[in-house]
Amino acid sequence: MDIRKTKSKKIEEMLFDEAANKWLEYKKRSVKESTYYNYLFIVEKHLKPKYGNVSMNNITNYNDFIEELSEKFEPKTVKCIINILASIFKYFENEYGCRILQKSAVLPKLDKKKLTILNNKNKTKLEKYCLNENTLKSLGIIIALNTGLRIGELCALRWENIDFDEKVINVTKTLQRVYDSVSKKSSVVIDKPKTENSTRTIPMSKKLYDILYPLKKKYKPSNFFLSGTDYWVEPRAYQYNFKIILKNSKVKINNFHILRHTFATNCIEVGMDIKSLSEILGHSDINITLRTYVHSSDKIKKKYLNKL
Repeated sequence: MDIRKTKSKKIEEMLFDEAANKWLEYKKRSVKESTYYNYLFIVEKHLKPKYGNVSMNNITNYNDFIEELSEKFEPKTVKCIINILASIFKYFENEYGCRILQKSAVLPKLDKKKLTILNNKNKTKLEKYCLNENTLKSLGIIIALNTGLRIGELCALRWENIDFDEKVINVTKTLQRVYDSVSKKSSVVIDKPKTENSTRTIPMSKKLYDILYPLKKKYKPSNFFLSGTDYWVEPRAYQYNFKIILKNSKVKINNFHILRHTFATNCIEVGMDIKSLSEILGHSDINITLRTYVHSSDKIKKKYLNKL
């Protein structure tokens, strides 16, 4: 009897549940805590209920699973779930030196949505309202409109991250609430930003500097910007504050991320080069910036066509 073949057969008969747990243990050592909990949620919520008691060598075609998911979720979510499933298989094959033949998966196409931004009239209206209100939470919106900070990065921002001598904002952390699908509890995690490039330094415009500098002496360096204390404001709570400010200012948008899109598009409109913009936004790849923003504004197209 060939011992190697027997061993390989037993490995390939490992249940998906065990293989997924080993993959999670491996990932826990190499990814951010918040990322790990996102992986854990998807494995426990979507993958184990489907494949938990199935041996690895019997999962050869998951196109039916993709169809099931597509009936419930957006293409982006389906792609995320299937990518994690594929990563578990890749880890399993690399770790145990075996090969499981699988049919090609057909993922749903991602429809490119038109970018939503604030026009100049609504941007001015929102900024004017926030300046008149002059609270830390309203000024957080001013920061987002002038730096492109993500909501989690803004929630993690402390006064010590604002360097008034160098006139820059240092983005070093992001804050989010994560759900542990095993313990059934959620907790706030303050961790490194989304990608390695997301740890960055953003120059402050003179306008933003002049707004923030007079407030500097009121707060300790360790205070979170949005609360003015050593206790954070988490994204869900800040989204709620954001909606109240939008209602009071009579500006109709539904997503905080639109402030980031508005900032990026405005930067392109005034002629900023894509590499500089990509670094300010903290994108992991300049191509993300190109795909997302370069073709987003009809105003830019008209500007250059009129020069012909």
